[in-house]
Amino acid sequence: MDISLEPETIAVPPGRVTLSDRRTQRSWPVDLAPYRLAVCPVTRSQYERFTGGLPGTAPGDGLPVEGVSWLDAIRFCNALSGSEGLAPAYRLSADDVVWDASTDGYRLPTEAEWEHACRAGTDGARYGPLDDIAWHRGNSDGRMRAVGGKQANAWGLYDMLGNVWEWCWDLYDPEVYGTYRVLRGGGWFDEHWSCRASVRRRSHPTFRIDDVGFRVARSV
Repeated sequence: MDISLEPETIAVPPGRVTLSDRRTQRSWPVDLAPYRLAVCPVTRSQYERFTGGLPGTAPGDGLPVEGVSWLDAIRFCNALSGSEGLAPAYRLSADDVVWDASTDGYRLPTEAEWEHACRAGTDGARYGPLDDIAWHRGNSDGRMRAVGGKQANAWGLYDMLGNVWEWCWDLYDPEVYGTYRVLRGGGWFDEHWSCRASVRRRSHPTFRIDDVGFRVARSV
């Protein structure tokens, strides 16, 4: 598929999603207002255009950017907002990030928004047969692939599962893991059981690795 120089977003309808955590055996419902979400993860060329730098090691403009921390993704969102004359969603200080939910700037999706969009009205583990919709350990040949190369879900979103894990806004479990943030979706090196709509992963907001990227959202 053709990838624009700016992340393309589509409207996601309101709804309710029930999140769950396998470790704690806890589940909780979340009601969602409508929002916009990027069709694909942010690519390397898009990241470089709006930040002036390029992390990670993989070549190729069509690949998702990888090796980005949660804080890198936050800074990208603000840079993208500034380029379009939108009010930045985040205020950054030396040791804190505050989300101003009243703005219309780009931001990371919440994990509830991410899962709602991933499911796209379905209620199973995946929105289609895994090999048709995702790059994972069984079909990736041990490497990332260009975004948009597999089937989209019913709402037109690509790579919601597989290829790269995606940062979300939320703290994972602050009482146990402190500032660790949520990752969703599974990646190119993961077994099939990690590439499911409900799977949660966690990492420190400064952590960078070659199977983690992100996609952007906007409030409406």
